[in-house]
Parts: sequence; C-alpha cells; structure tokens
Amino acid sequence: MTKRIVITGTDTGIGKTVFSAGLAGLLDGFYWKPVQSGLDEETDSEVVARLAGLPPGRVLPEVYRLSKPLSPHRSAEIDGVAIEAAKLSLPALPGPLVIEGAGGLMVPLNRQTRFIDIFAQWRLPVILCARTALGTINHTLLSIEALRARSIPIIGVAFIGDEVADTQRTIVEFSGVPQLGRLQHLDPLTGKTLRDAMIAGFDLALIARGQ
Repeated sequence: MTKRIVITGTDTGIGKTVFSAGLAGLLDGFYWKPVQSGLDEETDSEVVARLAGLPPGRVLPEVYRLSKPLSPHRSAEIDGVAIEAAKLSLPALPGPLVIEGAGGLMVPLNRQTRFIDIFAQWRLPVILCARTALGTINHTLLSIEALRARSIPIIGVAFIGDEVADTQRTIVEFSGVPQLGRLQHLDPLTGKTLRDAMIAGFDLALIARGQ
C-alpha cells in the first residue's frame, strides 16, 4: 500500500476526521492535518489522537493553527498569518501517512491557492469522503470531476452515514469511481467502536488495489 493517502471531503463536517482516525489506526500509520481552523473546541488532530489508538508521536503537529472556525484563508487573515503553500511540504516518515485536508477541495488557503491546488502538486492518491444524505450526488460528482480535471488520482469514495443504496450506486455508476465502503454514524463513538466499524465497513485490500 502507498505510504501516503490524502483524505478530502465534499463539504465540511461530514465525518472525514473520524474516517481518517479509523484509517490511520487500521494502517498503524501516521496522521497529519497541515492546516487547522478553529481552536476553541477539540481539534481534528486531538480527535484522531483520541480515537485512532496510535502511539505518541504518530499524530504530527499542524503547520498552521488558526483560531477561528472559518475557511483557512479568512481565519489566517484574522490571525494576521499568511499561509504559504511552500511550507506544506510532505514529511518523510517510516510508515503510512494519512493526510487530512480542511473542508472540501475548493477551500481557499489564501487569496491565490486552494487545497485542490496543493493536492495537484502532491500528486498523491485521494479518498473522497461523502455524505449519504440528500445533495451528495451533486457534490460528490462535482468533486470527482474537479479531481480528474487536475489529474489527481482517486482511490475511491468512502460514504459516511446511513445506507442509501441507490444514491451510492448512482454516484459509482456515473463516476466510475469505486465505493470503498461506508462508515455509519457511531453512538457511542470510541476507539473500539470506530475500529470495529472500519473493519466491518471497509476492505483494506480494495483500498490497496486503488493505489
């Protein structure tokens, strides 16, 4: 399996951090969210540290920690910070690395650069997290088109939420992108329930074949 995978989403707040935690745990790898917007509540890196069951040091520090829960470009401006794409260089690590973006693909990092521009530079394979709720067909197909337009390799779609079989099938049929599995909403959400759900809901061999 590739040593580096990018996790992105069709929108913000869809559950890609929980999915990232589950994947990093299953891979016994590393996790990195280079840009964090919003520090008042538990950060995404702290969520992953709590849920993934990784040894200390496997959750890498963010390059940018921005105070407001806004788009990174605006949060950085409020903090008086300029996000520089050159500082988002990929770390060299001895094991698999799960990299999580902020929000969706078109989220701006500054007034010139969006996350998808960074992904295009990295040329790493992407897993696209998508809701199963109403509206996801449009958002997911548009995200896939944007990735393909920039020749960014797509491993597949990870659905999050209750099963909506026709919606999931429609996205797969129109896009030709494989469904990697589905992560149901978990209550309670713990390291154990997440790991069990990931094992039940996803086939790591299918993810590996998509590299």
